[in-house]
Amino acid sequence: MSIATRGIGDHLREWRTKRRMSQLDLALDAEISTRHLSFLETGRARPSREMVLRLSEQLAVPPRDRNVMLAAAGFAPLFGERSLDDPDMAGARRAIDLILAAHEPWPALVVDRRWDLVAANRGVAPMLAGIPAALLGPPTNVMRLALHPDGLAPRIVNLAEWRHHLLERLRHQAQASIDGALDPLLAELEAYPAPPVADVRPQDLGGIAVPMKLLAGDRVLSFLSTTTLFGTAQDVTLSELTLETFFPADEDTAQAVRMMAG
Repeated sequence: MSIATRGIGDHLREWRTKRRMSQLDLALDAEISTRHLSFLETGRARPSREMVLRLSEQLAVPPRDRNVMLAAAGFAPLFGERSLDDPDMAGARRAIDLILAAHEPWPALVVDRRWDLVAANRGVAPMLAGIPAALLGPPTNVMRLALHPDGLAPRIVNLAEWRHHLLERLRHQAQASIDGALDPLLAELEAYPAPPVADVRPQDLGGIAVPMKLLAGDRVLSFLSTTTLFGTAQDVTLSELTLETFFPADEDTAQAVRMMAG
């Protein structure tokens, strides 16, 4: 069924199944009866706007899909969606630029829900030297840029480890969504030639991070990355942005990045 013809019950059931929750689990979390939830899913009862929002909150439904659920129940969308170029988004864009600049000289970038590049600081450019223009877009897809045979992949020393890390992350994102936006990208990346499994044991970082080791000239730069979401965003566009920041994993990398920035 298309989104336009699906009822709110279909959406509730699909999200509940995706979150691996039983009707009892969701009913308890939402503080309603299992019977009432069953009636909502089968269309025997019509939810109020507040009930749709309560259930979508318990199901951790993203703002974009909450709008879809509200529309399916006959209500107006709650979350707006504007381009970052919109004058009303000037404050948000300024905040993003401040965060990126504050992270220099270390690389940092912002991507949207499809992993297309939205913004980057000056620390990213030296890492992309020599990359074919076709991969740099626009739009520049960061996942494709990292794993494409003509992209960064040949320069990533621990490619098998880093590739596995990125694919698992993308796969998890695709499974957590229902719009299928990431499925074609995941299929494309999985079709790229896989590197041989490395004989060297991965660097032990206590299970909290996977380093990216990038060849730059005769140096190997080692980075740790962190991910930040704008959790209080009330705009669909802002809620789907992800800030990716990279930190030097050793002093040699820190010194090399400082020299490149200078």
